[in-house]
Amino acid sequence: MNRRERRAASKKNGIASSSTQAGSPAALCDSARRLLLAGLATEAADRCQHALAIDPIRADSLCLMGEICLHAGQLDQAIEWVSRAVRADPKAAYVSTLGIVLQRAGRLGEALKAFEKAISIEPENAEHWKNFGAVLIDLNHPDQALLGLQQALKLRPRYVDAANLSGLILYRKERHAEALEFFNLSLEAEPAQADALQLRALVLMNLKRFEQALADNQRSRQLDPRDANTHNNLGTVLQKLGRYRDSLESYDRAIALRPDFVLALNGKAHSLIELRRIDQALACYARSMALDPENPETRWGLALLQMLVGNFEAGWVGRESRWKLGLMPDPKLPQPLWLGDRSIEGKAILLYADEGIGDTFQFARYIPMVADLGARVIVAVADPACSLMSRLESVAECIPTSMATRPAFDFHCHISSLPLAFKTTLATIPSAVPYLPAPADERIEAWERRLGARDKFRVGLVWSGNPGHINDHNRSVALRELTSLLGVDATFVSLQKDVRDRDKEALSSVDIVDMTEALSDFDETSALMACLDLVISVDTSVAHLAGGLGRPVWILLPYTPDYRWMLDREDSPWYPTARLFRQTAAREWSSVLDRMRIELGALIEGWRRRSTPM
Repeated sequence: MNRRERRAASKKNGIASSSTQAGSPAALCDSARRLLLAGLATEAADRCQHALAIDPIRADSLCLMGEICLHAGQLDQAIEWVSRAVRADPKAAYVSTLGIVLQRAGRLGEALKAFEKAISIEPENAEHWKNFGAVLIDLNHPDQALLGLQQALKLRPRYVDAANLSGLILYRKERHAEALEFFNLSLEAEPAQADALQLRALVLMNLKRFEQALADNQRSRQLDPRDANTHNNLGTVLQKLGRYRDSLESYDRAIALRPDFVLALNGKAHSLIELRRIDQALACYARSMALDPENPETRWGLALLQMLVGNFEAGWVGRESRWKLGLMPDPKLPQPLWLGDRSIEGKAILLYADEGIGDTFQFARYIPMVADLGARVIVAVADPACSLMSRLESVAECIPTSMATRPAFDFHCHISSLPLAFKTTLATIPSAVPYLPAPADERIEAWERRLGARDKFRVGLVWSGNPGHINDHNRSVALRELTSLLGVDATFVSLQKDVRDRDKEALSSVDIVDMTEALSDFDETSALMACLDLVISVDTSVAHLAGGLGRPVWILLPYTPDYRWMLDREDSPWYPTARLFRQTAAREWSSVLDRMRIELGALIEGWRRRSTPM
């Protein structure tokens, strides 16, 4: 902006030059502040300097000069000017401004002291409490920050900034329902806030209120269409709603605005996988890797895709990034990690269950292979699996992961890393079954007595997995959807622990034998399985238990399944006794269950013929 343009802008903002320059320091300072608010920092500085030439120790002029320097990014000068103002007149407004400047300069401890002093001078000023809370957030003291922000809201109940910061703290602490209350308060007071809408959408998404999250993201995008984060978040919520094609448009907009946006590239790759556009997904991950080769989310997503299409060699390596992602608690074992890279003969090794119980059962096949290397094998697994896993012949000692103290050992390996340690390829999966220990005869006999006469084909059922699983909304089935399957002439036995509220009423109204209260652990479940002719399960731990025991098992899979089930095949390289029943591109269960009903009817008919005396 040249001199003539600046003069015109001054006139447009009602700031007369000649008359004001000849005025008092107060008038000059007032004029300078209006110039700064109008974005005319150079003119504001000139006007403020004129005021200081008349009265060099006037506090409001000194403080304003500090604000002008702050606006220009001159932090050291800003601190000096505002400090002079405080020395001239230590009133709360100047002290609070000093705190803001110090916070911007990264001198957080000094900023906190300034805000505390401002509060001591004006304890009923909500802005001081808000500033106090904001710097505590930067100091990573969220609980103290929340107390300060709550005081700000007590003094000013519709204080938008304090409500937003409170919501942000609670969102980061994953207290989503509480965070929602603060964002609701903020947006009721001031609806047109793109940032607050964006954050509320994230909260709603974590509460699985996807349609509301979608609406907030769309409104945020309307208010600020240049924010790449909003487009990325919109893509994510569209994914959650199963609208994968629509999500690609949002991810592409985010990437267009920020070409190095790795998070959006990874989100786009995920949608492409769901659409089975595998080559494009691989290209997306390649672009992400080029931008940030060590990004754990990229390495994890790429690894799962590589294994989904059978490239296990690369996939096992990439899956080690799970620790950096924080997907599971790291036991932080001090003993050296073993990945097949050194001799363990004569050594004790702890094999630690790092993922779910299903993963433990799947990879338990490798435990005898570790023992064959001459090691003494100690296994730490989830409490419900401990009894069963302790009976593996190659296990010297089995302890629950909940145990605070562990026996001495020389090396450790996470159970899910054993395929990497043994350099497993698709062709070298150790697939002989059963490899899990058979249940005790007395337990089987006890379940046979509970079940009564074996006059019908027996089918065990599991229709839902852990609700906290990232893909649970795709892999689990509502019990009411199994109605058509239950029409065949068989005895259906529930293997479903922790029945969800939505399924409790349905369970009471269908013909399913439910004795799951007696299933105290997986040893009991395996004994009950031994009394059944077939297990039908979604992708959960029971499916892996049945496969590891060599029991016939039919597994219901979503259109894009977990990596271990791969794509498009009806058999499993991990479990010879398993059959896979997959969703089609329509992503619904009814047609899958109709097909399963026909197959089950034929299986039952064959069982009847074999069971009927000639």
